[in-house]
Amino acid sequence: MIVTVTLNPSLDRTIEVDVLTRGEMIRARSARLDPGGKGVNVSRALLAGHVTSTAVVTVGGPEGDQLRRLLAAEGLAVRAVPVAGRTRSNVTIAEPGGVVTKLNEPGGRLSDAELAEVAEAVAAESAAASWVAGCGSLPPGVPDGIYAELCRRVAAAGIRVAIDSSGPALLAALPARPDLVKPNREELAEAVGRPVDRLADVVEAAHELRARGARGVLVSLGADGALLVDDDGVIAGDAPVERPRSTVGAGDALLAGFLAAGARGPRALAAALAWGAAAVRLPASRMPRHSDIRHDIVRIRSRPDLDKPLVT
Repeated sequence: MIVTVTLNPSLDRTIEVDVLTRGEMIRARSARLDPGGKGVNVSRALLAGHVTSTAVVTVGGPEGDQLRRLLAAEGLAVRAVPVAGRTRSNVTIAEPGGVVTKLNEPGGRLSDAELAEVAEAVAAESAAASWVAGCGSLPPGVPDGIYAELCRRVAAAGIRVAIDSSGPALLAALPARPDLVKPNREELAEAVGRPVDRLADVVEAAHELRARGARGVLVSLGADGALLVDDDGVIAGDAPVERPRSTVGAGDALLAGFLAAGARGPRALAAALAWGAAAVRLPASRMPRHSDIRHDIVRIRSRPDLDKPLVT
């Protein structure tokens, strides 16, 4: 069983248009409302893949009530922690070819008492878990070290921890020795303070995160695939998508596939790539089901071309 923790969940409205032009009235081709937040999406992908998961989320205001209803409608196991602030709403504008423009609200503040309730919920739900995944951005005012604290508490119970975040929250988590961190290319570059333009740059930066404490680093690279650096070495792969529809949630599906397949080695990386590519082929932030996942398009390279420039 895998427990996800989302401190800053959202209602995600995705609007598909032919082309986005600033200052113009644009008619949408379609619109969809989904429960959102990185940890929520990981749990949704695991549910669609028939992997047991529980999502620990904060919920507040009418938007929080709607988030609960949407999650219940999907059949997701949820431990909702009521908070005084309002659950945020995000808007994604999707154009043909997978081009997306995102407008994300910051989310409501969480008090110390509310954070303590989240910690209690995680402890209760993770008693039988194999992994706990702390995912997503932090609401305003939440200490950068919150994921580090999660790592220490969960690891003390013998449970493995994955962190999918960015910026100061990611950097603060590294000394707590998370079993896995999953940055994308931009988040990795931000973490090491320099561009990553080739696979060699990605490998070097991933090794730097390991030197700071991360045991494994799974980097999602969009159309360039993904790269895994851990105690077993470096492996990379990709899963080409001819007609991308939306990249929203693709990295979350990738992490879900990796955890579902054992979170180690070529088999787990291949599953991650297949799940992530399936999400890219779907509209809005829909998570892939078994029937959506194609393993035949995945290419794994145990000796990747490190001089290869990244195209995305």
